[in-house]
Amino acid sequence: MRALVVDHSVPAGLRLGDAPVPELAPHQALVRVMATSLNDGEIRYVLKNTPDGAVLGWDAAGVVEKAAADGSGPAVGTLVVTLGAAGAWAELRAVDTDMLGVVPDGADMAAISTIPVAGLTALRALHRLGPILGRKVLVTGATGGTGRYAVQLARLAGAHVVATTGNPDAHGESLRALGAHQVITDPTAVDTSVDGVVDLIGGRQLVDSFHALTERGTLVAVGHAANEGEQFPFGSFFGDQRRHDRSIVTFFLLACTDLAPDLTWLASQVTSGTLDPNISWRGDWSQAADAANALLERRLHGKAMLEFH
Repeated sequence: MRALVVDHSVPAGLRLGDAPVPELAPHQALVRVMATSLNDGEIRYVLKNTPDGAVLGWDAAGVVEKAAADGSGPAVGTLVVTLGAAGAWAELRAVDTDMLGVVPDGADMAAISTIPVAGLTALRALHRLGPILGRKVLVTGATGGTGRYAVQLARLAGAHVVATTGNPDAHGESLRALGAHQVITDPTAVDTSVDGVVDLIGGRQLVDSFHALTERGTLVAVGHAANEGEQFPFGSFFGDQRRHDRSIVTFFLLACTDLAPDLTWLASQVTSGTLDPNISWRGDWSQAADAANALLERRLHGKAMLEFH
């Protein structure tokens, strides 16, 4: 089958080539991929540490070509959105059925392919905050794919949404259109304490976001765009602080179980137009190097996706 294979001798480390058709475990379906979206993490970190010839890719949307032998998951011919640790950048993909959501007929499969990592991460992060109706939620790094989904989902859940971006003049209007009530440069500009944080930056912004939390507030640490560690000032966790009862939590998306219902729900919201997938780059899979370079150079604010033909 055709695939984008890792080749460190070519620009961006990817080329069109051939790969074996994946073998299926009993709980896996075989999916013919129609579109995939690229994520900064897989391009910036995973790709450079993967040997030549491998087929990577976390996100893919397509159609079931062979149903799972154990009877789980949808039937042959069903449109689906899929998540996995690898294999999305190929014509055929083996997918665990608990990481496979059903897509409504008539959906734009390119838009659907943006959902798995970005949409699920945003949704699961907000779940970790608990009920947010009427509460104030901060989303750092809101201009990326995950951040834009998080802004929309937090607004849908009834939160007062504060979004950070390094350039509010350039991105403020689009973030407000997605549901942000306020757009600021960084967490130190928050006017009052927040009840929850979805942090997609890490480093100094994570520390500043933690200090912006109200008592019993929660910060979900998701992203690492700052590419730096977190150093908290001495005394940040003293028990006599006015707002000492605060939490920092993390999660690993691929370790979550039963993602199929969330994928199905997100696909319905994107198809209906309730959620905007924020596609900022769209092309054929022969243009993978161009998309990868745009991500590496941080020229994209939203999702990059490739259609397979």
